[in-house]
Amino acid sequence: ARETTSRQRDRDRDQSTMTDTEHGAEPTRVLSRFAPSRSASVRHSAFLSTSHGMFLPAAEQLEILTRGAVDVHVREELHERLTKSAETGKPLRVKAGFDPTRPDLHIGHAVLLEKLAQFQRLGHTAILLVGEFTAMVGDPSGANEARPRLSRDDVRAAANTYTDQAFRILDKSKTEIRYNSEWLDKLSANDMVELMAKMTVSRMLERSDFSARFADHRPIHMHEFLYPLLQGYDSVALEADVELGGTDQLFNLMVGRDIQPRYGQRGQCVLTCPLLEGTDAKFENGAVVGKKMSKSANNYIGLQEPPVDMFRKCMQIDDKVIWRYFELLSTESAASILDMKSECASKGGDARPYKERFANEIISRLHTPEDATRAAFEFANTYAADDVPADIPEHEVKTEGDTLWIAKALSSAGLVKSTGEGKRLVEQGGVELDRVQIRDGQLKLDKGKRYLLRVGSKNRRFAYVKVIG
Repeated sequence: ARETTSRQRDRDRDQSTMTDTEHGAEPTRVLSRFAPSRSASVRHSAFLSTSHGMFLPAAEQLEILTRGAVDVHVREELHERLTKSAETGKPLRVKAGFDPTRPDLHIGHAVLLEKLAQFQRLGHTAILLVGEFTAMVGDPSGANEARPRLSRDDVRAAANTYTDQAFRILDKSKTEIRYNSEWLDKLSANDMVELMAKMTVSRMLERSDFSARFADHRPIHMHEFLYPLLQGYDSVALEADVELGGTDQLFNLMVGRDIQPRYGQRGQCVLTCPLLEGTDAKFENGAVVGKKMSKSANNYIGLQEPPVDMFRKCMQIDDKVIWRYFELLSTESAASILDMKSECASKGGDARPYKERFANEIISRLHTPEDATRAAFEFANTYAADDVPADIPEHEVKTEGDTLWIAKALSSAGLVKSTGEGKRLVEQGGVELDRVQIRDGQLKLDKGKRYLLRVGSKNRRFAYVKVIG
């Protein structure tokens, strides 16, 4: 993790906040008519305990919580808060927010939900914040233009499914569910001006996405500047001790840390999780590369998908990329994952047994262990060895480079009439490579390897293709 220590603290403050004298204001008290009190927040929580023996030692908690994290602001401060929490028996209030812009969640979202669940399992108060209000504003993070505005009806329709999906990972009985429309709907014009006075335009333009658009003379709308402030104010209203988010959310999370002291609160600790790459990601030059998991990129595994579909998609993951999924989503220990990687390498790098193990774990957690067993059985039956003909034709296809385009392989083997047809067939899900469905029309096959290609479902055709130089 990129850890912030006391030596870095002042520098981070300079980069991420204004001084009070810059806006000439004393810390502002949260107005009780639109922000819940501490006692009100407690009433919403289903899990509070005063038992001094319920928490692990702070150092052990910190080791668990920072596994897989990218940014930790500030590590020693988080350790201090965990220590105090263990001594007093008072849980930390840990917030993770999700804007319901789409009705379905996928396991990319589960990375953050699992981190929140770790805090929850360690005895802290997990706050699942549904960003009803902020979803209508639109998060500018990572956007090269303004995001489309959503109506309240659109947002509510998506929000209705979010909590049920989240509770496949979180313990519902121990989760505080909140909607930021509770307090943001009640902000007056004066309250909004007060909030905007906590930030400068120059500070906003430090964001890479805003600065790039400004330099390219592309529009930046005023409501986009409001988004980080509104997300930051959520932390004020919830009196958050810790906020979690993806790496693309770091600026927004730090805004919350910055403005809490202006409202008389201690600034929250911030912890970010990596963005999970999609099922089509590759391992190149020692790193995982590819688009982040998303429904629009069709490289996702949905939290509510049928178990057999989840199993199949897990088996599609690149042999070397599967370890990234283990590290971010599995409850296996770091030592156990390293042992599996070593074992896999010693057996020639065939990761199929480990993909099956990962699929079994994820399906068991998101559905049931029985569903995982049935999914493995269905998958094995569908792709059983005796489903493959014994007389599959062999083709050697020459390439000038180190790789061969999948569409060229298909046309050279006579499975399609042209590379254009081959590309379309792949993107439509009509092609399997080594018994796993592929959808990347630009997929490259490595020179020196032999591949089993299959096209069609009812009228199946097979070919072995060996890529040669």
